[in-house]
Amino acid sequence: MQIEDHKIALDFDRAHIWHPYTSATKPLPTQLIESASGVRLRMADGRELVDGMASWWCAIHGYNHPELNDAAKTQIDKMSHVMFGGITHQPAIDLCKRLIDITPARLQHVFLADSGSISVEVAMKMAVQFWHAKAQPSKRKMLSLRGGYHGDTFAAMSVCDPDTGMHHLFNDAVVQQVFTERPSCRFSNSFDQASTDDLERMLSQHHHELAAVTLEPIVQGAGGMWFYHPNYLKRVRELCDQFKVLLIADEIATGFGRTGKLFACEWADIEPDILCLGKALTGGYMTLAATLASSEVANGISENGGVFMHGPTFMGNPLACAVANASISVLFESDWQKNVSRIEGKLEQELHSAKDLSSVEDVRVLGAIGVIEMKQTIDTVFAQAFFVERGVWVRPFGKLLYIMPPYSISNEDLSLVCQAMIEFAQVRTAQSY
Repeated sequence: MQIEDHKIALDFDRAHIWHPYTSATKPLPTQLIESASGVRLRMADGRELVDGMASWWCAIHGYNHPELNDAAKTQIDKMSHVMFGGITHQPAIDLCKRLIDITPARLQHVFLADSGSISVEVAMKMAVQFWHAKAQPSKRKMLSLRGGYHGDTFAAMSVCDPDTGMHHLFNDAVVQQVFTERPSCRFSNSFDQASTDDLERMLSQHHHELAAVTLEPIVQGAGGMWFYHPNYLKRVRELCDQFKVLLIADEIATGFGRTGKLFACEWADIEPDILCLGKALTGGYMTLAATLASSEVANGISENGGVFMHGPTFMGNPLACAVANASISVLFESDWQKNVSRIEGKLEQELHSAKDLSSVEDVRVLGAIGVIEMKQTIDTVFAQAFFVERGVWVRPFGKLLYIMPPYSISNEDLSLVCQAMIEFAQVRTAQSY
């Protein structure tokens, strides 16, 4: 593609294509990507960027992976899609069996959807319909943690942080849910029993109207990249049982090894009643999500002839299921735990020096997640240009400069990304004087 063609393409993009979380009339600049392979994004002008974001955390194996490519090519020659109403197929059967095998034992029923937000919507509907079937229709609200993020669709927005989250504009348009304070007990600190006092108080006051507690286990992602103590999650499970409220674990961001455990719930050795999966499910190739429910939930909804009232058009898409099966195979055939541990050690080593910078509020690392929290909001336009110039792709939000790279990233490439982050923080420090 010639330089003039690049300009024409980008001009059209700027004028007509509405990108996420940006203005239609004053959009953020975009980079024209021509191809991707391994951990590198190749720009149309020939430059390459080491991807520190794994395309919003889903491309855990990197790009253009031969086994995932083969799975997609093989399946598309058979059928790319068939409706899931009244029809089933082997890729979906294989995927659901694998998900049941690798998730907590109580989760025996799988509902396939087409995005993470929808998997959360499905989970919330399951919880509400469960209590309706139990002749307790007043139990229809959710209790969620402040600082949480669960997606951009309407029900999902209602359980995101109502004040500091990106969806506060819609507070008056969504169902008003119940919120408890963000877990104050950091993952790396000693557990403070008092950190669950507000949670217990809210459950005691509202359990009669609560269908479920909805949370991101251990890592609150887009709501602030906050890592909280496993004992907090363990206490949530205990309180849900005590007050007869279901527990929905949103593992869309944390599932498939990101925190160092296959699923973040394993840090607390707990089993949710409903589990949401997405993002890394297909290794970043296709949009696909899954909501897994316990037999108690599934049987409760289905008793007396009840049916679950949800059915996405692309539910159980064979092409996506085939790639998901390949992605799970690649994950388990690799030494993913060793890789994530390697990345964690490298992040701790490389990002540690940022703690001493006056522009930095905090540095935290867990598994293949590295965060530098700045004291001031980051100028995204400046930041993106800064990182592209240094040959890396990092997209900050708010005050957070963070990376969640593919597990296949080498130490050398990870150092390149980390050093660019450190340099950015140093520049911000120098600018503050």
